Amino acid sequence: MSRIGGMRGFLACSISVTCAAALALPLTLPAAPATARPGATAGPGVAEEAQSPGIPGSTQSLPLVPLTDDRSLGSATVQGLPRRDVRHFSMVGVVWDDPDAELHGQVQVRTRTAATGTWSDWQDVETHNADHAADPGTEERASGRVRGATAPLWVGESDGVEVRVRAVPAEDAHAPSQGQEQGLGVAEEEPAYDTSSSQDGDRGLASRAALPAGLRLELIDPGGSDDTPAQGAPAASSRLGTLTPETIAASEPNAALAPLGATEIPALDREATERELSTLSALGATELTADQRAKPKIGPRPTIVTRRGWGADESLREKTFIYTKKVKAAFVHHSATGNGYTCSQAPSVIRGIYRYHVKSMGWRDIGYNFVVDKCGNIYEGRAGGVAKPVMGAHTLGFNSNSMGIAVLGTFSSAGPTKATVKALGRLTAWKLGLYGGNPRGKTYLKSGGGNLYAKGKNVRLNVISGHRDGFPTECPGRKLYGKLGSVRGYAAYYQGRE
Repeated sequence: MSRIGGMRGFLACSISVTCAAALALPLTLPAAPATARPGATAGPGVAEEAQSPGIPGSTQSLPLVPLTDDRSLGSATVQGLPRRDVRHFSMVGVVWDDPDAELHGQVQVRTRTAATGTWSDWQDVETHNADHAADPGTEERASGRVRGATAPLWVGESDGVEVRVRAVPAEDAHAPSQGQEQGLGVAEEEPAYDTSSSQDGDRGLASRAALPAGLRLELIDPGGSDDTPAQGAPAASSRLGTLTPETIAASEPNAALAPLGATEIPALDREATERELSTLSALGATELTADQRAKPKIGPRPTIVTRRGWGADESLREKTFIYTKKVKAAFVHHSATGNGYTCSQAPSVIRGIYRYHVKSMGWRDIGYNFVVDKCGNIYEGRAGGVAKPVMGAHTLGFNSNSMGIAVLGTFSSAGPTKATVKALGRLTAWKLGLYGGNPRGKTYLKSGGGNLYAKGKNVRLNVISGHRDGFPTECPGRKLYGKLGSVRGYAAYYQGRE
């Protein structure tokens, strides 16, 4: 059963390490001014969203057109855009009208680097993103704003784009592309199709495959700037805007953990974390077993970069928060945005994903509860409080009583860093420990439907699972999935279970 609202009583100001600072903090904080990045004027057919004050960012939406000679095919087997100049952007994706329709096809883009004017090779965009979604029947899913979408791809600051989308038969659509096999999202060769093919060939393909209606290319400028060192949690920088009422509202659920508007929630040692857990238990915020009361099983709280720390524009998302009863399981994902980012760029990548999820896909907020980068930095995801059971949109049909953690990158063939694996262990040891979860254990979740299981079925899953355990997907990539045993081991160690 969901509960909507602030739920401010979940964490109380009796937690002494942070409460006094939270109460003493003024409601406005100084921040460096942010200015809009200059760029080319959007061309014809571009629907462009106005930039938000304080944290500039924008979305350009360009309708795709048939690229075959025979326009009588209706939903053309090849759609796209020729090379064109556009405003500056750093992330791309493709969306379509029906969120329940799958794009059985290959999406590839070329982009022009703004600094040098150099065009990239063709890069693959992961097409199967329907498995990251709000549960069927929920308000978020039934809002009327939700659209189907590919995963977003991080390309760095660019000012030119070319895209081609080719339909393939559904039975071939799940075969990994060359870029996916490399784990880099990059195909070095030209696309394996010819847009000048004969009408008969096009009709033959059209009889076996079609593209969903309303295909549009989304070009995301995440806004702000990232001027922090590559290592360590990002601190306040020029990406931060004024502390607005929306920012205060997003910070308030974390007020017992860090001051309002703080850029990070500080780490605690084991003793302080156990005291915090005891306080939460006394308040009725979490239920502990007899064994936990005798010897708490919770990992030390790690440092967590807040939404303000990564520069979230709080005016984009829905204002209320939605909670479930507890957190029984953690689903690990990869963002499929590629591995070409630096850790100082990670906040920009997260801002891009956030904008794409909300403005392009129609979700209420970013879908993941947490994000982890290649340097092992941990970031707050969906708003509502890092210690609370916030309902996300990360694992279709299993968003209740779970949390979703996305690792920035693509891990089909490239493996995650050791820093990432250890960070996943630290995060799950702490968050699952708040709710009595054993990282090496099993648990039951009730399916909401739309996944591998019928709606209402109780499914036995690992407490730390991969996305593919609940849905037929490549996520989180075979290399990251293969490291989940190590994640469970680290988490159990941090909880003091071995």
